[in-house]
Amino acid sequence: MKEIVSKKSDNKYSLIKSKIRDIKERLDYYRYCRMDNKAIRHELEKWYKKKTGKTLDLDHPRTFNEKMQWLKLYDSTPLKTRLADKYLVRDWIKEKIGEQYLIPLLGVWNRFEDIDFDTLPNRFVLKATHGCKMNIIVRDKDKLDKKEAARKFHKWLNTNYAYHLGFELMYKDIKPRIIAEEYLENDGDLYDYKVWCFHGKAKYIMFLSEREHGLKMNFYDIDWNLQPFRYNYPGTEKTIEKPNNLNEMIRLAEICAKDFIHVRVDFYRLNDGSIKFGEMTFSSLSGICRWQPEEQDLILGSLIKLPIEE
Repeated sequence: MKEIVSKKSDNKYSLIKSKIRDIKERLDYYRYCRMDNKAIRHELEKWYKKKTGKTLDLDHPRTFNEKMQWLKLYDSTPLKTRLADKYLVRDWIKEKIGEQYLIPLLGVWNRFEDIDFDTLPNRFVLKATHGCKMNIIVRDKDKLDKKEAARKFHKWLNTNYAYHLGFELMYKDIKPRIIAEEYLENDGDLYDYKVWCFHGKAKYIMFLSEREHGLKMNFYDIDWNLQPFRYNYPGTEKTIEKPNNLNEMIRLAEICAKDFIHVRVDFYRLNDGSIKFGEMTFSSLSGICRWQPEEQDLILGSLIKLPIEE
């Protein structure tokens, strides 16, 4: 009986802590939205210290994570804003590498209430266009909880993602919208090839798999040799075969990365070998990756030459 009471007390305490944390994060969000760039720099330094335990030197950044903070603050250009927009990026990709690499678009809306679900297939993916992890994967339309989905999208569409996780300012001026894309999968999974480019050249491919059972992450070089590093997630124990069109993925990524100091160009490769563009990401995990081993942070940082280093 005492153990049951203790567990209930622990659960209640955890719930209260979670609610307090959510309130504090929301208050911080509203405060961030009103800041000028000078104040944002100071808050970014505080945020980085809180998340990593390390002091951020924006005048002399050395590691990958540190340089991501500099780029977020000083290199969030209008072009990056366009390419971070999951809807507007499509025309750019069509122009640069071809429409055949786009996931078929099923619709675009300003509000969840505008979606006519009768026109959508049984399986599809809904995405907010102005941030990350604002998606709903629908595998059976009849089982979609539309009330809960509407609640999520109302919250997402009223959130400026630039102030959500460490001042990724390229998201600040994106118009919030909803798109629906065709559902993709590889036999119940979805194989994600994220090409890490530095100054227009592909250096590594991050492979993600096993999303439904606990995300796994592996890094490979451009010759598909497994690398001894990763961040935040374990590697898969499975042997991942080199894609027969890896060179095509690398070529496409380098076309997209041509004018950027650093960008991650994401592709999906389907069972028939076709390649579909996912997104372009300019600051992976907002620059707070927990690299394993830790020295990889400095190694990757050495691949980035900032304007202040010239």
